[in-house]
Amino acid sequence: MRIDHSKFTLSLTGLLLASALVAVAFAAGPSTFTGTVSDAMCGAAHMEPGVTPADCTRTCVSKGAKYALVVGDKVYTLDGENKAALDELNKLAGQKAEVKGKANGDTIEVSSVTAK
Repeated sequence: MRIDHSKFTLSLTGLLLASALVAVAFAAGPSTFTGTVSDAMCGAAHMEPGVTPADCTRTCVSKGAKYALVVGDKVYTLDGENKAALDELNKLAGQKAEVKGKANGDTIEVSSVTAK
């Protein structure tokens, strides 16, 4: 049986490169996002008539919606179990905030929240 060393070397090199890229992606720290705190149900357009965006956000979250961050035209759902971050999101409902966390598609796993 004859082994084609060039194909083996090329395959091994590709595998090592892919592994290195995955390691770099996992090693990267949290990203910072700045936007307006809202809820995932309403996003940028609050539907509750006659109430402020802050009150609408709090109402939707109390009914089971997750907090969201509106960044330009994009709405990120905010996820996480950090009680301090959730309390801060409640305080900053309808206001500008800086959220730190890891993004995965349209969801951010929140590590911290501060007023902006």
